[in-house]
Amino acid sequence: MQKKKRIVIIIRIILLSGTIISMFFVPWILVKAWLMPLPDTIPEQLNEAIGLGFDGMIVYVDQGGKEPSFYAAGWKNRENKIPADPHSLFKIASIGKLYDAVAVTKLINAKRLSLDKTLADYLPELVGRIENADKITLRMMVQHRSGIPNLTDTPNFWTNPPENNKEALERVLDLPADFEPDKNYEYSNSNYLLITEIIEKELGYPKFQYIKEKILTPLGLKNTFASIREVNMDDVMSGYYVGIEDDIKNDYYGSMIATAEDVGIFLRALNDGSLLSGGEQEIYASIYKYDHTGLIPGYQSIAKYYQDIDTVVIQFVNTTNFDGYTWNLSEIIYNRIIQIIRRETSMDH
Repeated sequence: MQKKKRIVIIIRIILLSGTIISMFFVPWILVKAWLMPLPDTIPEQLNEAIGLGFDGMIVYVDQGGKEPSFYAAGWKNRENKIPADPHSLFKIASIGKLYDAVAVTKLINAKRLSLDKTLADYLPELVGRIENADKITLRMMVQHRSGIPNLTDTPNFWTNPPENNKEALERVLDLPADFEPDKNYEYSNSNYLLITEIIEKELGYPKFQYIKEKILTPLGLKNTFASIREVNMDDVMSGYYVGIEDDIKNDYYGSMIATAEDVGIFLRALNDGSLLSGGEQEIYASIYKYDHTGLIPGYQSIAKYYQDIDTVVIQFVNTTNFDGYTWNLSEIIYNRIIQIIRRETSMDH
């Protein structure tokens, strides 16, 4: 009996020690952001976020029946002390996959592409270079169920980025598959690189031109671009990586560029169905989602629509740290902004 008690005491001491030790590794800044009293307004929340270490932020809110609201805090450019501008251009990173999924949907509806054709059917030159090319369908690529390794996980991708799609594709050729096609889900940017190749082969011209024709022009969006190579860089919000003093906005990662407003208008049209015809709506709903986030060095973004409050909220943050807490912090801030909007909405009613 005494032996049993001693064992229990020892276990308790070990558990207590573990708890005390783990507390030293808790990112207290996240706990602080989580526990701070909810501010009364979105601008107050943005200022709090800047105080927690972000360089600059942009938030766009489009609530049904109201004029859209634009918010910004911190710096557009830290070195020159240029304040954040809610109308600045921003690298939207993986939010661009929503536009790609819409383009695929429209081409499928027009019978120009098929979800069930394989990578080998579309790009036969990749047989033997990408494992399972004859089993991976377009549907699997759209849904990240292909098993093709993620090109952004390859060595030195972020420090020595490829200059174009051809160079990017070379990073994953001849690598073993992560899993058998359609047997698992794993987010892979390689899928959307290949989708771009498939679209452009079918069209015979750049994918972004098609996105412009079928999405941007009908929606009247004039502040969305294929990449930084198409814009005046003075219009682009600077990007910062924790621990690096320099502005890294000139680093090319192939990201689409847009204002928060343009992304917000697109997202509402995607969610309310006005962007897609009847047949297209059914196809899209079967293959992809209706919101997205984005993350590349210097830029992180969240784009979501909340049906219960009929509200689109876009958040851009120009500070990143892949080994740190900046992404988690941005999500906490975003969720607090949603709480503020919900509180205001309930008060209006």
